[in-house]
Amino acid sequence: MSTKIAFFDAKEYDIESFENANTGDEFEIKFYETKLSEDTVNLAEGYDAVCVFVNDDVNGNVIDKLASYGVKLVALRCAGYNNVDIEHAFGKIHIVRVPAYSPYAVAEHAMALLLTSIRRIHKAYIRTRDFNFSLNGLTGFDLHGKTVGVVGTGKIGRIFIDICTGFGMNVLAYDKFPNKDFGLNYVDLETIWEQSDIISFHCPLTDETKHMVNVSSIEKMKKGVVLINTSRGALIDSEALLEGIKDRKIGAACLDVYEEESDVFFHDFSGHIVADDTLARLISMPNVIVTSHQAFLTREALANIAETTLANIRQFTVDGRCDNELCYKCEKFGGCPQEHKKLCF
Repeated sequence: MSTKIAFFDAKEYDIESFENANTGDEFEIKFYETKLSEDTVNLAEGYDAVCVFVNDDVNGNVIDKLASYGVKLVALRCAGYNNVDIEHAFGKIHIVRVPAYSPYAVAEHAMALLLTSIRRIHKAYIRTRDFNFSLNGLTGFDLHGKTVGVVGTGKIGRIFIDICTGFGMNVLAYDKFPNKDFGLNYVDLETIWEQSDIISFHCPLTDETKHMVNVSSIEKMKKGVVLINTSRGALIDSEALLEGIKDRKIGAACLDVYEEESDVFFHDFSGHIVADDTLARLISMPNVIVTSHQAFLTREALANIAETTLANIRQFTVDGRCDNELCYKCEKFGGCPQEHKKLCF
């Protein structure tokens, strides 16, 4: 009997990639456009597993409901898991994720945002479509010789570092768990703030990293610093960012994520007024570029996400374990003490 999966927050590209990966109709997948929340969790009744994305809300109440319905597994089709109460889930429902779908996609998008911003490509594109070929106001700066601070040296962070090295940039790195084998110039966060011309974030969102960019840290940064965030929106205090831009302290912000994005991103509000004043003000700034959690969106990444997610569910169902399981012990110890040779509970 095939495994039944309730798939939440489904988009056209999700459906296509998962249908392609579900060869032979091995899994019975019901695609729901709505996000998983306390109001929609009842849709999961009768299913073996649920598949969720970054803006689905897997809080304690949702977990309890899923467990009461007999759902055994929450399969994240993403790497981040700050939207899941993994400690509450322990002993009730298993959590698996896709740790790396295409780190190149995210790292390349981060560099694309940076180049677009500092070389004013977005402004030139709009200008030339009106047959305005003036270069006034389009002066940028070289990346060669600039210092970039990279916060988080997982796969995405290291690939971004490789790209920056190719541009001839000086790289400073920070990670809570530095790996000396990478041969990186690891420094503390204070040094990142004080010495970087550009700072790019590639770390998970935790209680420790939430609002790591705030009034205090911005004060320590160089005047004109460029911030890039393709990780999680709440790493940056949006109000502090806005004030830093208005004070001319922050030279530019390149944002693929936003801390209050869940009710805005992935939807078309072009004919409506966006109620989020902070987001509206950020977008109105001439030195801010916002993309809507787009960094992962490549054909290669979508295929890897679908294949890995279904492989996770298959391994959980057939082998009674999963290499990509998450639990609070994994987070606490920086890795699974059981080495994923069996389920976490």
